[in-house]
Amino acid sequence: MGRCAIIERETNETRIRLELELDGAGAHQIDTSVPFLDHMLAHVAAHGLLDITLTARGDTQIDDHHTVEDVGIVLGRALAQALGDKRGIARYGHVLLPMDEALVAVALDFSGRGLSVCELAFPTAKIGAFDTELVPEFLRALAANAGLTLHVRQMAGANSHHIAEAAFKGLGRALRQAVALDPRQTAIPSTKGVL
Repeated sequence: MGRCAIIERETNETRIRLELELDGAGAHQIDTSVPFLDHMLAHVAAHGLLDITLTARGDTQIDDHHTVEDVGIVLGRALAQALGDKRGIARYGHVLLPMDEALVAVALDFSGRGLSVCELAFPTAKIGAFDTELVPEFLRALAANAGLTLHVRQMAGANSHHIAEAAFKGLGRALRQAVALDPRQTAIPSTKGVL
């Protein structure tokens, strides 16, 4: 069956269904009704070699906040479910990712302790119709629900789209490292014996 998860979440604000396969090829069908988020999640799938099928509908007539945050919640829960007890995983992942003039560092640990430290300085408030302040909201929701310690730090960048794209591509690459199975690691990768 592989390491996979199916998560559904329905609230008064959003309705989301996500299928995730950790050992995939980067195949993705993503429709959140927030086009820029779809574009960013496609990068996570492609660079993380995660197969993702995602549909989300939310109260975007108000704004995109609820949809973006709830997609982060659902993806985080899917990662946690697919990893199970985390036995045999590499646990850590990191990447320094360039995107033209932008350079973003992403480091993460499936520690079981959800924490997001996001140091991105977007020069604009919007990328098209997308509010740049929603990027850290997504990352916070993802980290909290995946039990993930996540650091995202901008080293350079003058274009908001490039900064966001570097962050999401970096997230995909770091997830790919962290969820990888290490044939030498048969136990849970912690001296505590639990994550």
